[in-house]
Amino acid sequence: MAHADDNVEYEEEFIENQRGARLFTCRFVQRNVEPKALIFLCHGYGSECSISMRDIATRLAKAGYAVRGVDYEGHGKSSGLRGYISSFDDLVSDCSDYFMSVCERRENKKKPRYLFGLSMGGAVALLLHLKAPTYWSGAVLVSPMCKIDGKMKPHPLVISILKKLCSIIPTWKMIPAKDMIDIAIKDPEKRQEVRSNPYNYRGSLRLGTGHELLRVSLAIERNLHQVTLPFLVMHGGDDKIFDPSSSELLYKSASSTDKTFKVYDGMWHAFTFGEAPERVELVFSDMVAWLEQRTMKTVVAQEASC
Repeated sequence: MAHADDNVEYEEEFIENQRGARLFTCRFVQRNVEPKALIFLCHGYGSECSISMRDIATRLAKAGYAVRGVDYEGHGKSSGLRGYISSFDDLVSDCSDYFMSVCERRENKKKPRYLFGLSMGGAVALLLHLKAPTYWSGAVLVSPMCKIDGKMKPHPLVISILKKLCSIIPTWKMIPAKDMIDIAIKDPEKRQEVRSNPYNYRGSLRLGTGHELLRVSLAIERNLHQVTLPFLVMHGGDDKIFDPSSSELLYKSASSTDKTFKVYDGMWHAFTFGEAPERVELVFSDMVAWLEQRTMKTVVAQEASC
């Protein structure tokens, strides 16, 4: 056991998915405090949970939540070819299997359960919800991948060719990597932290991965109206990775009766850690306030039904 913070316990464990791959999981929880709810981390592409999302997880644990994360196959400390997503459906199923196994433990069954999706993890969280529409208590979506910018959407012929190539050379690093760090993270020290993390994948995008990201983005965009869970979607106003209009489309299209959309003027893509400390504090204040309000409603409803 290692410690993320003096007041937060940190634990690691490896589990095996249905295909026999070893997946890394981690848990953050405040010491000597019964968690009021569960939060499950869905990290971004090429990222991982234990280092990249440690600050996020620690803040949420100190607010009274039990936080768990899993590194996707091919990501972080999990096994698999680095940066390769052979099937987004399998990735979502792995998260679903692990997260639900935690939720169904006797001590957790009555606790509210939230998804936390960051960037590509936002797509994972939305697909987890669509897979089990009434299971989750809510979701916090930060700069989520839920739409392809019209200027970046490939011609149908290009998509057809890409699909054929994927059946032949899916792991080929055919798509040149762009260094997104300089346009995603405003704080220079945080940029260096991300670059020095040995568990982050910064190589070229593999052909099969690119195809899966495109396929999933288009599928989610078509099905935004099916989103029904309570959610808070947050976006940096100067995000150069995913335009804030994508989060606005989610907000307007979703059928959820409880939905909140916040844009933070001047902030970049990685605004939960890559901005000035006082601005990051503002973001987490909004996030925790949203979680507290929904958690209290759930607890009150459970007590009323007893």
